[in-house]
Amino acid sequence: MKSNKKTFARCAIATALGATLGAGLLAPAMAQTNVTVTGLVDNFFGSMKNSGDPGSTRLVGSGGLTTSWIGFKATEDLGGGLKARMNLTSFLRADTGESGRFTGDTMFSRDANVGLTGGFGGISIGRDLAPNFLPTVLFNPFGDSFQFSPLILHSDVATGPFGARTFSNSLAGDTGWSNEIIYTTPDFGGLTANFHYQLGEVPGNTGKKNIGINALYFQGPLALTAFYHNVKVNNPLDVATPTSIVQSVGGVNATEQKVYFVGGSYDFKVVKLFATYDRATHDVDLKDKTWSLGASVPLGKGKILAGWADTRRGGSGLDIKRDTVTVGYDYDMSKRTDLYALFMNDKVTNFSSANSLGLGIRHRF
Repeated sequence: MKSNKKTFARCAIATALGATLGAGLLAPAMAQTNVTVTGLVDNFFGSMKNSGDPGSTRLVGSGGLTTSWIGFKATEDLGGGLKARMNLTSFLRADTGESGRFTGDTMFSRDANVGLTGGFGGISIGRDLAPNFLPTVLFNPFGDSFQFSPLILHSDVATGPFGARTFSNSLAGDTGWSNEIIYTTPDFGGLTANFHYQLGEVPGNTGKKNIGINALYFQGPLALTAFYHNVKVNNPLDVATPTSIVQSVGGVNATEQKVYFVGGSYDFKVVKLFATYDRATHDVDLKDKTWSLGASVPLGKGKILAGWADTRRGGSGLDIKRDTVTVGYDYDMSKRTDLYALFMNDKVTNFSSANSLGLGIRHRF
């Protein structure tokens, strides 16, 4: 009996020591891993009408200033300055609780990627940003507002019903690319570059792919950017055939688009100014030229926002112009929550001028 007690005691001590040592060995590894749930909810109410719409729509909408989203982000310290990273984030329409930006959008259309970062820069594999995204959203005062930002509307949002567009967006390929590899350079005195390559994944057609590059420079009050892309694949819902359409305007169909874009901003403290220019060409007689100007003026606990974009579309007998102007005020209630009021005027050639108004609240978590 005594022998059994001694044996039991030794086993208990060994087990306790093993658990302690195991915890000690695992703790550093666990401390190096960081997983977070993060997101943003942005809802507004008001009246929306784009030039060419049959009438105004009174609504409660989502994404007045930023498309609502929720997701998971993780990083793991692998040692020697090397880190693993993962993103799984999904857009949502917070006014109705539906997932995605639109009906049929993929679940993780915002991010679905894994990669490594280190002294060499970074690499990402999966669904990630398109080369046009950061240059357009960082160089206009309304950021990534797909409802009210003149530059984003002209670049990424088609107007009118599907199949009868009054004005199609000037940039093809979506703001995120699926099946993508991105290499990001280290920071060279405020300058970084991103190289984007998307595989079209069409058997026997290695030419169906997207390629692009962007550069971003931030130094004190000055910021500069540029991007180029060659798009043959729409995302994330492209029909995987060699003849899928990346752009259709007035009955003119294109299967390839090339875009050159430059932009800059300067913060004078009393006002921050923005300016961009881009030119889109296609494998048919179809060309877009877009200019944008903007300003952000600090006032009280918020800022006055103003932006303008002008797109001229020509070729194949087309001579179309779109002008959009938005003004508003964004009031910071805290670091995570803000209120905003926005007014927009939109005009497309051969259609009447249209006004929109939105009052909203945005919360980050």
